[in-house]
Order: sequence, then structure tokens, then C-alpha cells
Amino acid sequence: MEPFLKIELNGAVVTATLNRPAQRNTLTEPSYMREIVELCASLTRDPHVKVLILTGAGPAFCAGGNVKDMRDRTGIFGGAPAQLRESYRLGIQTIPTALYNLDIPVIAAVNGPAIGAGLDLACMADIRIASTTAVFAESFVKLGIVPGDGGAWLLPRVIGLPRASIMALTGDAIDAAKALEWGLVAELAAPEALLEAAQKMAARIAANPAQALRMTKRLLREGQHLRLDSLLELSAAFQSLAHHTADHHEAVAAMLEKRKPDFKDE
Repeated sequence: MEPFLKIELNGAVVTATLNRPAQRNTLTEPSYMREIVELCASLTRDPHVKVLILTGAGPAFCAGGNVKDMRDRTGIFGGAPAQLRESYRLGIQTIPTALYNLDIPVIAAVNGPAIGAGLDLACMADIRIASTTAVFAESFVKLGIVPGDGGAWLLPRVIGLPRASIMALTGDAIDAAKALEWGLVAELAAPEALLEAAQKMAARIAANPAQALRMTKRLLREGQHLRLDSLLELSAAFQSLAHHTADHHEAVAAMLEKRKPDFKDE
């Protein structure tokens, strides 16, 4: 079977496309989840990759879970309560820990509907850029279920608890313009220009030294749950490492010499 993820490398930027357009890129198979987790592990190990762009093939970004499987209680939705619990813990719940904690920055290029787990997947990214045709819904409650993949933790951290509560408790969708107004996405692009916009953002990020990027992302993530004094301690440790990188010395020299830096990711 064709892999769920279509992977493309362009310099220091990797683009991963959810590639089940006929199924609206639903997260239905354990193998799909393993591919995402394995991709995150491989990117963490590769010191030369600086940015991941995550997008979807076809008209949808990701429509969440397969409702027909829910109806039939098959696949990842089958089994007794204890089996279902393990299915979540060992399946879709491996994605947020892998993707949210990925060392390199992640840009979600939301090309269409991001529904349920699809919205939560987008919230695992650091930056979201959306097509003007995209729609977003934390729709679990409409199916009589709860956000089972971390959405109740992720969404409030992106748009704040009051707005996240509206989305999660009504299950109603918002359009791209409202998503921009609420800070769910950083910018909008015409459908045909979305990937280009994401690539431009990725290029701006990838222009910076790899080690500094990874440590900066880690500080941003840790800062969401650490006390200030704890984050300052971690920042001091990271800064001491950064000051001794070759790229830091090159950046300082280039600024003083008024030239473009030549980073070696060292």
C-alpha cells in the first residue's frame, strides 16, 4: 500500500503531505500514526533539517476520524472499553507527543477542512497558515465523544480558553477569516498560493542556524508549562551552548562585517 505520508525534501525543509485524499486524509489506521511518529523521530535525528511543513492532499487537510468506523465499531474504534483505551493510548495519542515535541519548527499548511483530530493535528504545529477555503471544527461533542487526542490541552493554548470552550462545547465550525481573527492561524493565502506561502515562511526560518532554532523551539514549548525561574535556568544552559557554536561566531562576524552569514549548522 502507498505510504500515508508523501515526503519531499527541499534543502533544509521537509514537506509531509497526508496522502489519502479520497478519505479526506482521516487518521484511521495505526500504520498512519506510526508513519507520523517515525517521521518525527527521523527528523529529530537529522541535524541538517530545519523545518517541517505538514499539509494535506486533495480538498481536505484532515477530517479527523472515520465516522463509518465509529458507527460500525471497527478498526481503531472496535473492542471493549479497555481495548479502546489502549487503542487511543498506543495509537492516535502517540502523534501529539511526537509532533508537538519535535525538535524542529513545524508549519501546518491547512489546505481545507481541519475537523476534530484534524484541527488538533494543526494545533500541534508551531505556525499555521490556512487557505481562504479552510474551515476548522473541534467537533467531537457533536458525535457524542470527547477530544481524545489532546485537543482539550492544545486548543486553549493556541486561541485561549474562552474561544476554545466555544469551539469544543458547541462543536461548530469556524471559517478561515474567523480563524485568523481568533489567532488560530497566522495568515491566510489563496488556495493555489498556500504551499508557496508556507514555503516562504519555512525559508525565513531555515535561514537561521539549526542549533539555535532547535533550542529556541524547545524554550517556547517548555515555557508553556514551566515557572519563569525554571525557564530562566533552562535558557541560561541553552545560551551557554549557543555561545559556543560556530554558527554564533559566524553570525556575529557577518553582522559586524555587514555581509550575509554562511552557516554550517555547527
